[in-house]
Amino acid sequence: MDVAKKIQSKFGKKVELAQRSPKRLYILVDKGDLPSVARYLFEELQARFCTASAVDTRGGIEILYHFFFDELSLMVSLRTLVPKPSPQIESIAPFLKGAEWIEREIADLFGVRFVGHPDPRRLILPDDWPEGEYPYLRRAD
Repeated sequence: MDVAKKIQSKFGKKVELAQRSPKRLYILVDKGDLPSVARYLFEELQARFCTASAVDTRGGIEILYHFFFDELSLMVSLRTLVPKPSPQIESIAPFLKGAEWIEREIADLFGVRFVGHPDPRRLILPDDWPEGEYPYLRRAD
């Protein structure tokens, strides 16, 4: 199975593929299209969801959702940028239960609001943590 060709064929100009190595594929996708691409990887191509990660950049919060194709030994990472100062993106947890906790962690640490998340409670920060303060969010330069 050629994962890159299938994704490009299905989503066309909505995705930008970058093959870093034979075992690593990055897909740049607009935050509005991310849920449909993630659902396609998970439900149609049967990729295994591993985790998600985030980093604060000058342009916004970059979120990467990591999927793995065991039979191909291929890691596929969906990359999207969520603009600040009020970062929000549609949650993938409603159709991918394994994303629930990692989205909650990213929300706690970076202040990203995951719209439609089934359980948006804090996960790792204490209840008395100051509202609007996020440990991994850079202060404005």
